[in-house]
Amino acid sequence: MKRHDAREKAVQVLFQLDNTDLTLQEAIGHVLNEDESDPFFEELVHGVTEKQQEIDAALEEKLDNWSLGRLPKIERTVLRIAIYELQYMQDAPSRVVLNEAIELCKTFGDEKSSKFVNGVLSKFTQQ
Repeated sequence: MKRHDAREKAVQVLFQLDNTDLTLQEAIGHVLNEDESDPFFEELVHGVTEKQQEIDAALEEKLDNWSLGRLPKIERTVLRIAIYELQYMQDAPSRVVLNEAIELCKTFGDEKSSKFVNGVLSKFTQQ
């Protein structure tokens, strides 16, 4: 599976988990076929769920005039994945992570969401 595809599937899984009673395995089962698996995808979904409190705390610090709860689910999900990649996975350049997050917002959100996510993530890449 290409990394872009893994990120798209990770967005779908993590989006389902946001404010639902699904387990991680149930959400993965809704997105992947039984025989489908990818190490990068697995790292993203497990890493984001395990580090979500830390990711959310870092995100709250960078949100100007917004709270995490007010963010639309798609932006919140994409930001969590991108921040996980930026802070815990050192194998992708920050520019690539930023571009991928913008593309995911264009796929699942709208033009405004991609601009918003770009603005928030740029604060993480300027550290």
